[in-house]
Amino acid sequence: MYIEPSRPHRPTLARQRGISFVELIIFMVIIGVGLTGILSAMNLTTRTSADPLVRKQALMLAEGLMEEVQLARFTFCDATDARVEEAKAPALGGENCASLVENVGNEAGATRPFDNVNDYVAAYGTPSAAFLNAGRLSDAAGQDIALPGYTVMLTVSPTGGLGPAGRQVPQTEALAIRIAVYFNNVESVVLEGYRVRYAPNAPP
Repeated sequence: MYIEPSRPHRPTLARQRGISFVELIIFMVIIGVGLTGILSAMNLTTRTSADPLVRKQALMLAEGLMEEVQLARFTFCDATDARVEEAKAPALGGENCASLVENVGNEAGATRPFDNVNDYVAAYGTPSAAFLNAGRLSDAAGQDIALPGYTVMLTVSPTGGLGPAGRQVPQTEALAIRIAVYFNNVESVVLEGYRVRYAPNAPP
């Protein structure tokens, strides 16, 4: 009797199949949610990041206008007063002003560049659009600044605490100057400086 030798058993391979329709839908939903988050983050970054050109132009404006304000006098009397170089206090008569004490606010008819820091604002501590000419941003000579979209606000406030302890400048003798430049109504640059009445009897 002939016995056929046994052959090694080969397991049957399971039938391969692709992903199901439900799995495909779930995959697409996951990818869609992920992409939405990434695009939202990129959009937020783009909207909030400062354009380098805008920032440079805003800084140029702030520095130029700050220089104009700081170069103005800070005297007891108006620059046209006969005793502007001799007055001892912001008052009339005696050793003080002859006719016109310098107060905050611009004198009627005065034009930029103003002769006193106080002339650039109507009130201390209140932001003011001090650099407009006929409603347009202009330089000290009154020429339009050809940079559309920019607005500039100036704030001048009395300030104390300048100087070393025990020898600080009185609040009546120092002004804090703050210039904020906006592009499309969004604040781009803020520049702060000071003007001290270091020589009231010798206006620059």
